[in-house]
Amino acid sequence: MTTDAPEAPQGVAVGGKVGRGALWSLLNTVVLRLGTLVAGIALARILSPADYGVFAVALVAVTLLQAFNELGVSLALVRWERDVREFAPTAMSIAVGASSALYALVWFGAPAFCELMGSPDAVTVVRVLCLAVVFDGIAVVPAAILNREFLQRTRFLCDAAAFVVVTSVTISLALAGAGPLSFAVGQIAGNVVSVGCYLALCPVRVRPGWDPVVARELVRFGLPLAAASLLVLSVTNVDKIVVGSLADEVALGLYVMAFNQSSLPLQVFSEAARRVSLAGFSRLAHDKRQLEQALARGVGLLMAASIPVCVLLACYAAPMLHVVYGAKWTPAAVALQVLAVLGLLRILLFIGYDLLVALDGNRVLIGLQALWLGTMLPALVVGTRMDGIRGASIAQAAVAALVVLPSFAWVVRRRGLRLLPSVLACRRPVVGGLLVAASAVLVHYLFDDMFAKLLIGGLVAVAVYLPVVYPMRALLPGRSGAEAAA
Repeated sequence: MTTDAPEAPQGVAVGGKVGRGALWSLLNTVVLRLGTLVAGIALARILSPADYGVFAVALVAVTLLQAFNELGVSLALVRWERDVREFAPTAMSIAVGASSALYALVWFGAPAFCELMGSPDAVTVVRVLCLAVVFDGIAVVPAAILNREFLQRTRFLCDAAAFVVVTSVTISLALAGAGPLSFAVGQIAGNVVSVGCYLALCPVRVRPGWDPVVARELVRFGLPLAAASLLVLSVTNVDKIVVGSLADEVALGLYVMAFNQSSLPLQVFSEAARRVSLAGFSRLAHDKRQLEQALARGVGLLMAASIPVCVLLACYAAPMLHVVYGAKWTPAAVALQVLAVLGLLRILLFIGYDLLVALDGNRVLIGLQALWLGTMLPALVVGTRMDGIRGASIAQAAVAALVVLPSFAWVVRRRGLRLLPSVLACRRPVVGGLLVAASAVLVHYLFDDMFAKLLIGGLVAVAVYLPVVYPMRALLPGRSGAEAAA
């Protein structure tokens, strides 16, 4: 009994910080994602699928660059338990230097990249949007410190200010006829605001500095993680490269719309949790049984929130696109029906990614992501050639379900963690999701009007799902152990 006593205060303190951080992070993500959704609807009705296709080319480039631009040092800022002031200046110098060098490569390589993507007119958009890489290099250290200290309320203020600027500038330029360039300019304007806020509100005053010993430690720790992150984002972007090179800008635009909709649960629920999950997992890594309980609790809550959204996206893809975005986007439904399943799988896989980082599984992650990318690429080529954007979607979901998820589970079990508690925590969400899918069959049979299907289907889904998962409210942060057990 006495040997266990010192552990309790630390666990309670960490749990309280994680819980408060998670709630603020969820509020941040939900509010901003809802705002982004509304702005996206407005833009989708102004712009064409071809415009989205051009912007997707630039977005692929900037996403891949941001995975590697700071060489993984931001994860060291969250993971290391040392005084952050010892290594933050060197981390900032590495991030800014690497980001600037990458942007120089982008400037000269943009024409060849756009030609490969089948969109030679996207060069200017790529060059403008990829300026975000430089701003990300400046902001990554103060943003990581905010995550490390669970200061998600501060992040909410920073992100909200940037969102207002991004949305207003983008919509104004789109109405003025700027086309896909409106996305790029709006994003950069928001980056300027967010960088200023992060630097001003970070509890540690971060300035560039250099310590060669610290630099070697940071790169040695972060480089494998940066490589793994690059592979992760390659996995989520290689589909757009394949579709863009094998199809046209319209098909790519439709595919991007479907992929973005399928990613909503990941962006709203999983990204909110990931802002605190890595720090939380890292501080519980010494106690495998406590970590198993935290993992099961987190997975259960994420599945309870994500499964109904994914099932609704899959079952009502065509009505949702038609009613919300307009008839010109309805052809994207054939991809969204499948990609909604992939969105759910990606949530589980991103949890596994953070868990392995906390368990020092950096090199294993590289192998897992390489396996994912290596099996994904040929499957995408075959799927796209056979059945266009629907074939590409089926290829991705099949590889994730049959190859990648079992591989992640095997590695986690090899690290000494039992996954049965996490599986059991998903029982109610799975049952509720099956009921939602069954109700969708009935709704489609009874109603022909798109709006009626969407409205009635949503109401019925709430009616059949909520009673099943309502008892899981005991797992929410702040509930006592007795309530959770009940």
